[in-house]
Amino acid sequence: MADISSWQGEQYLDTGWVGVLFTLTVVFFILFNIKRAHKGKDLYIRRIAGLNAIDEAVGRATEMGRPVLMVPGLGALNAISVQALNIFAYVAKTAVRFSTPIRVCCADAAVYTVAQEIIRDSYQQENASEKYDIDSVRFISDQQFAFAAGVSGIIHREQAAATFFMGQFYAESLIFAETANAVGAIQVASSTENTQTPFFIAACDYVLIGEEFYAASAYLTRQPVLVGSLVGQDWSKALILCTVFLGTLLNTVEMGPLNHKTISEEKVDGKNIPTKTLAGVEGPRLIKQSDTFMSHLLKAQVDPEIKITRDKDPEAESAAGGG
Repeated sequence: MADISSWQGEQYLDTGWVGVLFTLTVVFFILFNIKRAHKGKDLYIRRIAGLNAIDEAVGRATEMGRPVLMVPGLGALNAISVQALNIFAYVAKTAVRFSTPIRVCCADAAVYTVAQEIIRDSYQQENASEKYDIDSVRFISDQQFAFAAGVSGIIHREQAAATFFMGQFYAESLIFAETANAVGAIQVASSTENTQTPFFIAACDYVLIGEEFYAASAYLTRQPVLVGSLVGQDWSKALILCTVFLGTLLNTVEMGPLNHKTISEEKVDGKNIPTKTLAGVEGPRLIKQSDTFMSHLLKAQVDPEIKITRDKDPEAESAAGGG
């Protein structure tokens, strides 16, 4: 019996040429658009209303003499938290230009450390290092509702005029949104948790939905690598939609009632055998799903000698026997 790990590799090579070709196409799209961006091409990124509101929110905080508060969620130091901090870096630069106080509240020690460096760099890039206050980035608590209470207290005590909630949020999302709404703050929010997005939509002024959160860095900074990658991914999505549409159309035509295509021979061991010999009945048979072009293109070639077995779970068996 063949080894399962080697079988997985062989299976990918048997049918994965389509995936390899598609992957190479995606890579080409991304690299091509990065090159276009480096050459100064103005690649279009659609307007994201929530990010356009940043200047408005910071400007209002400046007029009122109240701070801007940012929360990168409850998540650990991962891609989501880093993306939120990158957005906050842009917010911080805008606030520094107007000498607006900044508050960043963190629930994870690693996120807190990185946030300090990012905010400090934002001050340095604006040539305002002397204005940086180490207390502007605060570690509140790593406990969910203790963190929610701490951030809500800061919003109330300091009367934040603009709040930015971006990252992984859970049950505390509505607590933050309602608290900020109570003090009259402009709120821009985004959560990678689909269950919390509706609460932000109900209580916040602007919400980044879905991939808008991940596209924010490219939209704000216009860096060639980020913009080119984003446009290349959009091209890839268009390619996926076209592939799905054409595949569905082709499969429908082949299997449709108006198609009377039949098969009179089957290929067995490289030889064409009449279908009546295989099926035991006279005459050809109608085409099956497995005979379509898309099936031949995408279907995995499974080695018949390979058998996949699953180990039994003694605890599950005992629980089933006890029930």
